[in-house]
Amino acid sequence: MQENNSCAPLIRVKTENVDQQDTPEGRFPDLKMSFLPLLCNHCSHPPCVDVCPPGALAKREDGPVILDKEVCDGCEICIEACPFDAILYNPEKEKAEKCNLCVHRIDRGLEPFCVICCEGQAIHFGDLSDPDSEVSQILTKKEAILLENPEGVEPSVYYCPPRAPRGL
Repeated sequence: MQENNSCAPLIRVKTENVDQQDTPEGRFPDLKMSFLPLLCNHCSHPPCVDVCPPGALAKREDGPVILDKEVCDGCEICIEACPFDAILYNPEKEKAEKCNLCVHRIDRGLEPFCVICCEGQAIHFGDLSDPDSEVSQILTKKEAILLENPEGVEPSVYYCPPRAPRGL
């Protein structure tokens, strides 16, 4: 199964501060790359769900915001409503696409794929409502941030700073 419902078997990652994707910034030997995984923030109050005319978007009780591709009519209204630019339009399928937090994995007790493949080990997954959960402890110990916090949406994705770079 393709992860992230993408039109290619990839996870969307933005390489920041450079003109060309996957190119380090700086001058040799002082090079660095900054990565920013872009995914749905699975908001507590997702505006995309409220504006979707055919009702293709829904929030599951356990948190993930899911897009039903069979119901999506490709109107693109949800794309405009998402404050995180996390919903894309696939012109080949004429439908919206978004991260579903790998619910096919969550439902089997596994972590989302982005957690597993994050090079900086900066993405963690768990129950934010349980203060004793591993992810809640991580958020308490690290300086976790929200990329944005538009009023009323309550995003559920926090970002922790990556580990210090390894020496060569």
